[in-house]
Amino acid sequence: MPAFDLPVHDLERYRPPLEEPADFDAFWRQTLAPADHPEPLLDVQPVGNGLRLVESWDITFRGFAGDPVRAWYTRPAQTAELLPGVVEFAGYGRGRGLPHERLTWANAGYAHLLMDNRGQGDQYGSGGATPDPHAQAPGGPGPIVRGLLDPYDHHYRRLITDAVCAVAALRALPGVDPARISAVGNSQGGGVALAVAGLVPDLAAALVTAPLLCGIRRALDLTDAGPYGEVAAYLAVHRGAEGAAYRTLSYVEGISFARRAQAPAHFGVGLRDTVCPPSGVYAAYHRYGELAAHDPAREIHAYPFNGHEGGDAAHVRRQLDWLAGVAVGRRA
Repeated sequence: MPAFDLPVHDLERYRPPLEEPADFDAFWRQTLAPADHPEPLLDVQPVGNGLRLVESWDITFRGFAGDPVRAWYTRPAQTAELLPGVVEFAGYGRGRGLPHERLTWANAGYAHLLMDNRGQGDQYGSGGATPDPHAQAPGGPGPIVRGLLDPYDHHYRRLITDAVCAVAALRALPGVDPARISAVGNSQGGGVALAVAGLVPDLAAALVTAPLLCGIRRALDLTDAGPYGEVAAYLAVHRGAEGAAYRTLSYVEGISFARRAQAPAHFGVGLRDTVCPPSGVYAAYHRYGELAAHDPAREIHAYPFNGHEGGDAAHVRRQLDWLAGVAVGRRA
């Protein structure tokens, strides 16, 4: 697929106006207030992973509405050192899978928490273990269109709340330095990590790759690929519901979360990405931290001939080097 979005020289200064709901901050304060629990963890059980160099635990923590949310917690084996933490968020339709699947961050010396996606896990990968008991509102079968007509019913209100709670859960685990917690994700996970950066003021860093939910209105005009195609398919049947859908999606717009973020950020984007168009990624990058008291450090890496896979393993290596370089990875 050739490049289909704005030319590179336009992307590099793309900073579009934003139609943000006046009660955006109040909406998220109201949503997150009940989730601020002094004891975020519900259960912690060691689990065999078949590996010698890392140890894993099956974690259950309180998420949206106190619902139990599952996660894998993995760290270097037999390490008593207080470790920096990484909370990772999985892609669209994917669950947490199996405990031996995602080992990069633990092998790099981090305490790694991989959050399960509530009500997802059935589209690819190795499954999930967290139901979504609140998915009865009108909407389509895909996560992005569940509860699409009301921001209080929308799936991403619940998933993003879970993600904020996942940071609290990792901080509550023994052997984790609560002052050095970073959020990481690709695609849907990148959009969720960006939301966490905007909602958790003392996050240490955010590593955001090909984030979903950035520049949503423009993405719906550009592409029918992936989750945006599900929204288009829903609105093709529910004619006249565009206004309600756009209003709901404005409360999970990644650019709005980016504006409020304060942590250093590392972005990645494939310029031929039709799933998460690059203009949305650049818009979030350019407006990142604009409402913060200081200008957070940030950088973006573009891959001109790549699509949704972006820089893949080469980009992960850049992430590893960058996170260590911002003094999150190791104590001096």
